[in-house]
Amino acid sequence: MKPIYLDHGATTPMRPEVVEVMRPYFSDVFGNASSIHGFGQKARKDLEEARKSVAENIGADFKEIFFTSGGTESDNLAVQGVVHTRKGHKGHVVTSSIEHPAVLNTCRYLEQQGYKVDYLPVDADGLVDPEAVQATLRPDTVLVSIMLANNEVGTIQPIREIGEMTKAQGIPLHTDAVQAVGKIPVKVDDLNVDLLSVSAHKIYGPKGVGLLYVNQNTPFTPLFYGGHHEQGYRPGTENMAGVIGLVKAMELAETERDNFFANMNHLRSLLEAGILEKVKNVQFNGHAEKRLPNVSNISFHSVDGEMLLYVLDGKKIAVSTGAACSSGTTEVSHVLTAMGLSPELAGGSLRFSLGRLSSESDILYVLNVLPDVIADLRK
Repeated sequence: MKPIYLDHGATTPMRPEVVEVMRPYFSDVFGNASSIHGFGQKARKDLEEARKSVAENIGADFKEIFFTSGGTESDNLAVQGVVHTRKGHKGHVVTSSIEHPAVLNTCRYLEQQGYKVDYLPVDADGLVDPEAVQATLRPDTVLVSIMLANNEVGTIQPIREIGEMTKAQGIPLHTDAVQAVGKIPVKVDDLNVDLLSVSAHKIYGPKGVGLLYVNQNTPFTPLFYGGHHEQGYRPGTENMAGVIGLVKAMELAETERDNFFANMNHLRSLLEAGILEKVKNVQFNGHAEKRLPNVSNISFHSVDGEMLLYVLDGKKIAVSTGAACSSGTTEVSHVLTAMGLSPELAGGSLRFSLGRLSSESDILYVLNVLPDVIADLRK
C-alpha cells in the first residue's frame, strides 16, 4: 500500500512542470538581477516578467508585487510595514482570534511595543462578523488584518464586506491568502484589500518563496534594510529559481482552479459521508458551505488527536492535528477553542487536507482503516 498524503494544508509536492521551469535558474541563468551586464539583465528581464505574471493573476499592477521568502515574511512585512509608517505613533490594530501565528505573534509583539490590538472573536463556524469589525474601528486604527481562508478549518471570511468598511474610513486591510490561492477566486480589487500574502509551497510550488501585494496608495515602510532590491522594500538578491517556480505554480493553479474545486469537493464529501456513517460521536468543524473545498476538520470524542495521528501514520496515512506550525506542541488549537470547542474536543481533532493527487481509492482506504483505529483508541 502506497503512503497516503492528506496534509496538503501543511505543504504540497512540487509539480513536475514547476521543477522543469526552475531548472535553468540553478545553472544556466545564474546572473544577479541587479547586475548591469548581460547575465544580470537576462535575470532582470525574467524577474520583471514574473512580477507581471503574478500581478495579472491577482488583478494587481506589477509595481505592487514584492517577492519574499514565503507567507510568514509576507505577513510580517504587511503588518509591521504599515504600522511603522506612523513614526512613533502607537496606533490601533484589528485582527481575528484565529489568524495564522505569523499574524498573531506579530500583533503580540506590537502590543509589547505599545500598540493596541483587538482580537475579534469568531462564531461556531469560524466566521468573523463584519459588523464586529466596524464596531471596533477607531480614529487611531492603522490596520485591519483578517485572513481570507483559515488554515485549520477552511472557513472563508467575508473579506469583501470587511474591505468596504475599511475603505470607507481609509484604513488599510491586509489578508493572508496563503491557503486560498488556487482554490477560490483571489482578485485584490474584488476583495477590497490593500495588502495580500501568498506562499508558493501551498500551491505545488517551491518552499522558501512567496509574495506580498501592497496597493500603491498604501503607506508602507521596509521591515529591514540593505540594497535597493524590490523597490527598496525587501532587500536581498532575489531567489530567481523560486520566483520562477512560484509563477508557474500560480499559473497552473489558476488555470485548473474550477476543476480542482469540483474534484476536491467530491472527495471531501465522500470522506465526510463515510466518517459520519462509520464512526459515532464525531463533530465537523468549520462552515458547512463557506469553506475551502479540500479541508475537513473533524473532532472525535474521547480520542487524543496526537495519538490518533501517530497510529494513522503507522498505517501510512498522513494527516494533521491542525496547522503544521503548531504540530508537536502541547497546546490545543487556538482556532478550535476560539470557535467554542472544549480543550478536550479540540484535542481530539484532525485536519484532512486533500490535494490534486488524492483519489477515491485513498479516501476508501482511510474509511476502511479509521473506524477500527478510533474504536481501539476509545477502549
